[in-house]
Amino acid sequence: MAQVLRPNTTGSLLATDGKAHPVQDTFLLVTLVLGVTAFVTALVSHDLHLISSWAGLVGIFTGAYGQYISVTTRQRFGLILGLGAAAIGFFLGMAHGGLFGGLVGS
Repeated sequence: MAQVLRPNTTGSLLATDGKAHPVQDTFLLVTLVLGVTAFVTALVSHDLHLISSWAGLVGIFTGAYGQYISVTTRQRFGLILGLGAAAIGFFLGMAHGGLFGGLVGS
């Protein structure tokens, strides 16, 4: 039980290996922000489909690359939450009008 008493010297809640991971944490934060944005805008209004579909698409790509370079389990957990929210927002945005709905073509 000695590991319970050790202080967190890295200052990061996500770094369980004792090292700082600024690039991975940045991808995690961007994925979470894009995922929440896509999810919320898809649920609030059908007219915000451009925001939700584009934020969801970019969130899916940033989350996928974040998963590829992630180091700790806590980072992967947050990335999966962000990826799920981004995917739901993307799919709802696509159902409500898509990436270019009303802007390209007729």
